[in-house]
Amino acid sequence: MRTIDWVDGAVEIIDQTVLPGELRVLRLHTVGELIAAIQSLAVRGAPALGVAGAFGVALAARVHADDPAALHNAVHRIETARPTAVNLARGARRAASWLSTGPDAVLAEACAIRDEEIAASEAMAVRGADLVVELRGDRPRLLTHCNTGGLATVVIGTALGVVGELHRRGQLGGVIASETRPLLQGARLTSWELTRWGIEHRVAVDSAGPFLMARGEVDAVILGADRICANGDVINKIGTYAHALGARRAGIPFLVVAPESTVDVTTPTGGHVEIEDRGATEVTAWSDAVNPAFDVTPHDLVTAIVTDRRVIRLDRGERP
Repeated sequence: MRTIDWVDGAVEIIDQTVLPGELRVLRLHTVGELIAAIQSLAVRGAPALGVAGAFGVALAARVHADDPAALHNAVHRIETARPTAVNLARGARRAASWLSTGPDAVLAEACAIRDEEIAASEAMAVRGADLVVELRGDRPRLLTHCNTGGLATVVIGTALGVVGELHRRGQLGGVIASETRPLLQGARLTSWELTRWGIEHRVAVDSAGPFLMARGEVDAVILGADRICANGDVINKIGTYAHALGARRAGIPFLVVAPESTVDVTTPTGGHVEIEDRGATEVTAWSDAVNPAFDVTPHDLVTAIVTDRRVIRLDRGERP
């Protein structure tokens, strides 16, 4: 099942806000509906957002074909719907580069981006599984954070795709899914996907991860990214940095799996990235709160980055 696709003139997505209780498919006919879905996290995950951005421009190209000003405004709104993940703006801009040739060409480019993300997931799963076995041997026990499966891409996934590949090979020793506060993408989404794949797992509160590593219950941490900077700094869901510190202390690999479309060599370091704060209401109803959606993991805490084309060994001084 594809997380996001173009079907009969509309964008279809799995509504991730109602999982795991309900499997609901939304049809988005307008740019406004698509932006609302992005901002509510009905569709989320860097690769999936790249596809959403491209399909959003395809919608805009049809609706505003005779109104250049409205079309330009729609593309800008799509690009900036969420600021941290690089794929959203990149996908929108790539599709928008075909606007002068007409709506059909824009849609064709958007579908190409979708197909490239599917191929990237397939490649990352194999390359990542090979690296995990190389570093930690047969049947490693893995801890993952947030959701990096097909829900975050189109199908298969990034880091969770590696987990699935190891399971398929009979080489997976166990999985701990960090619940991922405040919206529980791990407890709701990752657990749902692992259950559908028939993979036994345990859910742990975010703050338990480093202790479980210290206690010897984790052989490697494997997760995704929303942006990878030129120096190797990793922008990912809040809580990633804490897991990286725990992995360093425990002496286990910290692995990031993300497609080349998430590598942003135009951003020098994590300090140059706007970190989205989602406001207090997702955390508390009775006081103010600080609620960063992402954090920055310094490159010196990352063992390796796995993309669909290469393995970047940051522990050996390599950089994106």
